Amino acid sequence: MNRFSSALVAALLLAGSAQAADSRRNRTERAQDHQELRQDRREQRDDKRDVQELQAVLARFDAAWARRSERDMVAVENTLRGLLRAELAESHAELASDVREARRSERELRSEQWEARDDAGWRRSAAYRNDRRDVRDDRRDVRDDRRDARVEAAALRSRQVIARELAQLEGQRRGGALNHKRALIVELIELGQQELNQGRQELREDRREQREDRHERREDRRTQVAPRQDWRRG
Repeated sequence: MNRFSSALVAALLLAGSAQAADSRRNRTERAQDHQELRQDRREQRDDKRDVQELQAVLARFDAAWARRSERDMVAVENTLRGLLRAELAESHAELASDVREARRSERELRSEQWEARDDAGWRRSAAYRNDRRDVRDDRRDVRDDRRDARVEAAALRSRQVIARELAQLEGQRRGGALNHKRALIVELIELGQQELNQGRQELREDRREQREDRHERREDRRTQVAPRQDWRRG
């Protein structure tokens, strides 16, 4: 086998290995995207339920205040304390999930950037064009995921502040204390509604990523041919 033939065989083997690795990575990313879509749908259902429960608590609070019923007000405070404890735990879990997702997106971006450099260095023009598109998409995903983590962190801090203030007001029945407590419940409802809107945006992003996954599958099938056309003699 002459020198050029040996070099060509080596290049074909390397290109085939790179294609296989790229295809495996795309399959892994698609599986993760499906998992995130299921998780975001579940969180959306949970957020909707939380808002409805808080709205019910607000109605019970107003009724107990109107009737000056100590027993009903104590029951409202107990329910509110339990709901808030559950929401804080849920917010902690969602923040951890958002941070993991942001870090995964950052890893995917770095991987795509390295792949783009490799394809450019080996003059694989078709693959490089796809790489540039993938890098652009991954940068957007990193930006979106970092935003989601910031929003969830801010929501967690707000709930922690509200929880402390409600704890200080518990058992107080003065008009000013009750007005403050009602305002805090309303703030919790508004916070939950904001998260519902954020969840809808995340679901739209998940569906967009699924469309990108389908496009990548088509690209995988098109590029799983002999890479001879991308080889250039040195």
